[in-house]
Amino acid sequence: MRLTAREVAQLIDVSAVQAPHGAAEIRDLVAGAKQHRFIAVHVLPCWVPLLRNLLAGTDILIGAPVGFPGGAHRTEIKAAEARLLVEDGVQEMDMMLNVGKLRSGEDRYCEDDIRAVVQAAGAVPVKVILEVHYLDRDQLKRACEAAIRAGAAFVKTATGWAAGGATLEVVEFLTSFCGSAIKVKAAGNIRSLDTLVAMRRMGVARFGINLHSAVDIVASVAALPGGAVEVEER
Repeated sequence: MRLTAREVAQLIDVSAVQAPHGAAEIRDLVAGAKQHRFIAVHVLPCWVPLLRNLLAGTDILIGAPVGFPGGAHRTEIKAAEARLLVEDGVQEMDMMLNVGKLRSGEDRYCEDDIRAVVQAAGAVPVKVILEVHYLDRDQLKRACEAAIRAGAAFVKTATGWAAGGATLEVVEFLTSFCGSAIKVKAAGNIRSLDTLVAMRRMGVARFGINLHSAVDIVASVAALPGGAVEVEER
């Protein structure tokens, strides 16, 4: 399969979700997203009304995180945040897994935590951020199983706040384990077209990439012969 620069852009979320990000960074992010036609823009919850206004009249999705970045909020708080985000016009949300509970063997707690957010989100798809840097293979399996049972739409590798992110090894493990049961979003440390193509071949459905790298990747595709890249999906 050959993907054009526009089609690659439609696989990429861009975000401004670090603590210092404010209105200026969000405006720059939206300008880049409009120019290159990225599929979604994610901002921290308090900035969703601004993002909604900036994206008015476009088909770019409005996104925001839940329980971010630590994931240890009480379930009631996460569910309330999800409901408020829906009211504010969010079209997809990335929920932080309670990593400490998962690492403590409280899988049922994690499943119920995810389910509460999924139910509060209604028709808005929920991606569960695993923060893979902190989880071993068994823990990753259990986290994926909890997300699947709870009805989440995706599992996602990382927030971008921890040291690690999407590696080829981790992505291969997640896509192989999850199969068609849940989609995988790769985020963190994706900075080249080669990496994106390799992960797409593994079955990754969405990518979270910083704006600078995302623009470079799309430009790399546009510069190829025929303006497209060959991707043989598994």
